[in-house]
Amino acid sequence: MSAVSQAHVEDHSHDHHHEQTFIEKYIFSTDHKMIAKQYLITGLIMGFIGIAMSLLFRMQLAWPEQSFWIFEALLGKFGTDGVMDPGAYLALVTIHGTIMVFFVLTAGLSGTFSNLLIPLQIGARDMASGFLNMLSYWLFFISSVIMLSSLFVESGPASAGWTIYPPLSALPEAISGSGMGMTLWLVSMAIFIASSLLGSLNYIVTVLNLRTEGMSMTRLPLTVWAFFVTAIIGTVSFPVLFAAALLLIMDRSFGTSFFLSDIYIQGEVLSHQGGSPVLYEHLFWFLGHPEVYIVLLPALGITSEVIATNARKPIFGYRAMIASILAIAFLSTIVWGHHMFVSGMNPFLGSVFTFTTLLIAIPSAVKAFNYITTLWKGNLQMNPGMLFSIGLVSTFITGGLTGIILGDSTLDINVHDTYFVVAHFHLVMGISALYGLFAGVYHWFPKMFGKMMNKNLGYVHFWITAVGAYGVFFPMHFIGMAGLPRRYYTNTAFPYFDDLADVNVLITLFAFLTAAGQLFFVYNFIHSIFYGKKAPQNPWRSNTLEWTAPVEHIHGNWYGDLPKVYRWAYDYSKMNKDETDYVIPGQDFIPQNVPLKDNEEELNH
Repeated sequence: MSAVSQAHVEDHSHDHHHEQTFIEKYIFSTDHKMIAKQYLITGLIMGFIGIAMSLLFRMQLAWPEQSFWIFEALLGKFGTDGVMDPGAYLALVTIHGTIMVFFVLTAGLSGTFSNLLIPLQIGARDMASGFLNMLSYWLFFISSVIMLSSLFVESGPASAGWTIYPPLSALPEAISGSGMGMTLWLVSMAIFIASSLLGSLNYIVTVLNLRTEGMSMTRLPLTVWAFFVTAIIGTVSFPVLFAAALLLIMDRSFGTSFFLSDIYIQGEVLSHQGGSPVLYEHLFWFLGHPEVYIVLLPALGITSEVIATNARKPIFGYRAMIASILAIAFLSTIVWGHHMFVSGMNPFLGSVFTFTTLLIAIPSAVKAFNYITTLWKGNLQMNPGMLFSIGLVSTFITGGLTGIILGDSTLDINVHDTYFVVAHFHLVMGISALYGLFAGVYHWFPKMFGKMMNKNLGYVHFWITAVGAYGVFFPMHFIGMAGLPRRYYTNTAFPYFDDLADVNVLITLFAFLTAAGQLFFVYNFIHSIFYGKKAPQNPWRSNTLEWTAPVEHIHGNWYGDLPKVYRWAYDYSKMNKDETDYVIPGQDFIPQNVPLKDNEEELNH
């Protein structure tokens, strides 16, 4: 009876696939593969808006005394006579940071690849709830539109930095960017958090309940482990930022004083007392630091899969990699205070946060060493996805080393709020996560669109990006150690920094080079969707289940029965017992749905 019911359900879903209208298929889709594409394309659009903003404020920093027609064209009254208004500079920094951290690296990265890969890699027909999945995307899209609409408010968008510290964010009359633009920022983020929570709960339930037969937790690809743990971190920490946003709205609009105390504006005493802006800092960074790993862990999971596949070797230390993901997840929720060493924190409490912060270097180092060991003596296939994955390992290490300095309360005080901090978090989080995003796009583009991207354009994209990214952020360490403060729209008022002006010009030129390199990616991406070479079933000769599904997208992922799993995801270059040939002769990979052969032992991982 159940077999008949199952066949009926599959026939019905197959019929439904062909009856879908354009709106059902491409707009209000409940298919995880289509929702992944929606997240990716929306995230990329937001990313290029964020990059364009960074180029504008880099021009201001490099040539602060000059007039640019583009400032007047794009900024209107905030760029009168081609000169950038100081408030507009801070607004650009604010919206750039918000877009890149939340809308690109959180939703664009995790939303895309969690949606695409979780059902396919665990052998499920779809997410646990297709409707909630669709709702999570559309809430993300609405929050993106609201955030962008704040750019067109007469008083200007939010301009309190991407961290939105009070009192600038809590007092509408503080500066022009504290008005309607700030309200739209808070509304946008509240909707974004709702989107993230819906998505995260869906991912967790799907991984726990919908794994196919034989897919135990210790046979999951490291990508799924990373997405699963990321969803747990988001579920725990995002509601805290939601609470902070609601309390800010109440301070702004309903006369409460959660984050305000003894405020004077132009000599007038405002009726606020009893609150503390430091309370907001605690609430923000309780999400803000786990957010680093909400961004980074999916990129590390993608890198694990791409490196193992293209090194033609089993991933080194599979269980240690899972343990490091879990350790990072736990430790990331108890280190938020290291962002607040200069806030008047009790020195003993500072030492506690220093200890837990330095502790997180251990699981991070485990991942870095395991990647390097996997690459060691591998049969490396240097395609664009592999290059970006190796680039991630590089920036993860170089950016992580400076984190040791910032994690020590005594050392941090000297470089706090300088460009040293900007260099650190852009390398370890921004560039590393972007590399993971690009590696994922190049690797799974054939699965998403059924076409192959141009490899040569991918090489050009990687090398321009790699050279440009280090050219932008490596010099920032030095101007930061020299004391140059962040978020200043010009440093010409301080003769002490005159010698650093040329470095800012160099950084800006590298920023333009890096942005130009992304045009190769855009062209490659769009051209390949329509004119790319048709993808084979398994272009990278990979083991995971998504490559056993048909190239053409069908509702339910597989025709007939779901695949069964007999082995872990990293049986690459596995030799037979007498070491004369591979277990499958002439084939250096064994997909997870291939049963163990007679006398073959499952690899002890």
